[in-house]
Amino acid sequence: MEGNKPMATPPGVSPADFDAAIAQLADVVGADWVFTDEETMDTYRDAYSPLRGEEEEKYASAAVAPTTVEEVRQIVRIANRYSIPLYTISTGRNLAYGGSAPVYSGSVVLDLKRMNRILEVDEDLAYALVEPGVSYFDLYRHIRERGVKLWIDCPDPGWGSLIGNALERGAGRTPLPYRDHFGAHCGMEVVLGNGDVLRTGMGALPEAGPNWQAFPYGAGPLADGLFAQSNYGIVTKMGFWLMPEPEASMTGAIRARRHDDIIPLVRMLAHLQYAGIVNCLFSLNSPVFQSPMDARKSALLDRADGGSAAEWDDYAGSLGTHFWETRLRFYGPLNVIEAQWEHVKARLGTIEGVELTDGDVMRFPLTDDQIRRLGDPATFGVPSLSVFTSQAGTTGHLDASPMLPHSGEALLEAHKVYLREYRDAGVPMTLGFAMSYHTRAFIMFQGINLTLDQEENARARALYERLIRVSGDRGWGIYRAHAAFMDQLMATYSYNDHALMRFNETLKDALDPNGILSAGRYGIWPRHLRGSRA
Repeated sequence: MEGNKPMATPPGVSPADFDAAIAQLADVVGADWVFTDEETMDTYRDAYSPLRGEEEEKYASAAVAPTTVEEVRQIVRIANRYSIPLYTISTGRNLAYGGSAPVYSGSVVLDLKRMNRILEVDEDLAYALVEPGVSYFDLYRHIRERGVKLWIDCPDPGWGSLIGNALERGAGRTPLPYRDHFGAHCGMEVVLGNGDVLRTGMGALPEAGPNWQAFPYGAGPLADGLFAQSNYGIVTKMGFWLMPEPEASMTGAIRARRHDDIIPLVRMLAHLQYAGIVNCLFSLNSPVFQSPMDARKSALLDRADGGSAAEWDDYAGSLGTHFWETRLRFYGPLNVIEAQWEHVKARLGTIEGVELTDGDVMRFPLTDDQIRRLGDPATFGVPSLSVFTSQAGTTGHLDASPMLPHSGEALLEAHKVYLREYRDAGVPMTLGFAMSYHTRAFIMFQGINLTLDQEENARARALYERLIRVSGDRGWGIYRAHAAFMDQLMATYSYNDHALMRFNETLKDALDPNGILSAGRYGIWPRHLRGSRA
């Protein structure tokens, strides 16, 4: 790469070979769907890149957009013939994690956005089968227009791909198992590095029918997990379980008064979740920690111990506020969810001073007017773009998101550690607390805003790398990383002299011996690039 300009050809590929490959790709998909011009290729940059304008920013040399599995197979064969590195995207909406830009600069983006068919929606068996270009908006509209009594689960920005988000192990807002997007998938079709096609689970049977989306395992090893956060194949179809529309929904608000109340609160909520009484996404928030900075709060945060529980309780008293709050939402028959909330109140009522307040009740289906007025649409399986209203004044952000166990003690310790890192780095704290995305773990969102100022972005990158190291050292593994930091993240998963990465590289060599698929994704480099980390 020269300066800030895209590479004209992939590394190590001669102009003559590249021109021949581009001509053959055009024969496969049509000349209108092979892109090399600078204006179009600029759209394949990372819109939120922390390396924007830097020498190290990642660029693609070209892009190709097929519409069928057979076209994908032919593209893979051409790439093997000319040693063209491909970088697969579903719709390229992976904002805060690298967008559509390749990990390995100069790769040709394999853009699957035109593979956008909703192949099947079965209301009785509550599943959908889709291609990579299908967005949450697409599937939602399909279901809504046909009056199908099923809900999708979507992340905050609804324009992304179901398949892309699931392969990144993303999550949404409705009850489990549906909000765990990879956990709620059932069956996939994959094009391998040699152009061969396989189907996982029951899809490997010649006449699997709806069993492909009903039973995830089939016989023998379960291969699906190999294709999440990896570069072993190109997923071209994927099934998802969908949530039957509930009769009603209701909420209950919880407020706990003292700093250390989070310990029994988390313990009780966790057990209620394991028992199936609580099955919603809930966020643990602190009006005290999230209040505006003042001299007294700053002094507590600067203390070596981060301030004692008694001191924080005294500070909360000076603000006239409680320390912790969350809201639970229940879904199902009204008499059942009312009983669930009553049981929760009986359990949490043993915490001294806790406030438990009945909330709203909603009945389904919602009218179009009700949907337009929703304050938290994703909680009801309705995709939107409202999350971007919080990005005013920035050019994007990074998300460093460690996973922590359901332990109040662990959350308090992590909060102190991460607050210290932000303050030491001189980066404004946009630290979230904890959300119950998954069955047995919290995610602690840590946003780092990006700007057009290179010095500020350098501080953001340094903090991001520091958060990766600190999290790994303490066993609070970050589960997903921006493409520019995948090597650093995977280096923290280092047990037994990086046995996991050695295993990953063995699989890479077997499944993609020419190393043409998405080089560098999650630190998995083909043999000829290991050590270069280009």
